Amino acid sequence: MKYDRVKKLFHNDFEKLKNSKIILIGVGGVGGYCLDSLQRTGLTNITIVDFDKFDITNQNRQLGSEYIGEYKVHIFKKLYPNITPICEKITPSWVDNFDFSCYDLIIDAIDDIPSKVALANKNYKNFISSCGGANRIDPTQITIDSIWKTINDPFAKKFRYELKKSGFKNKFDVVFSKELPKKCEGLGSFVGVTGTMGLTLCSLAIKKLTIF
Repeated sequence: MKYDRVKKLFHNDFEKLKNSKIILIGVGGVGGYCLDSLQRTGLTNITIVDFDKFDITNQNRQLGSEYIGEYKVHIFKKLYPNITPICEKITPSWVDNFDFSCYDLIIDAIDDIPSKVALANKNYKNFISSCGGANRIDPTQITIDSIWKTINDPFAKKFRYELKKSGFKNKFDVVFSKELPKKCEGLGSFVGVTGTMGLTLCSLAIKKLTIF
């Protein structure tokens, strides 16, 4: 049976997971692994939002990136036929105009800070987010905490600054790395880190949706 071992782990919570309605914003290096692990855990009512196409530079870290030039959401629809794809550019305006009320959980895996701030302000009660994974090589330093308690993450620091600037005073959990970023030219990436961040984001989602 496909989900037999998942059912053994989650018992009665499996049906709750199966029936949960999720929206995943961004299916790149972090979001793609989060989506794959959510699907393999039995969550099938998932909407994904992304406007990017796969590029050859994605192939070191992104699931589905063999399909160069194809929209990410279209490829994931082929891989997971039961998902709902939305191929739209994620902006603060899009966030403001989108109805999130039917979703049990909003998962943010994008790297556009203004849009992340808009998502947090609109949905913080059922919202989780990922922070920076670039220029790191140690997946054992990835952890979960409040956005206000992140350390050694310049991306999260910028996120916090913009949240404060927007007047946001609430809290939500994020996945981040305590590892100090390596000094390198541009943004380097390692699938051992970005993939682990996606898996950790999935784990956090499951904890939020159950009493496990």
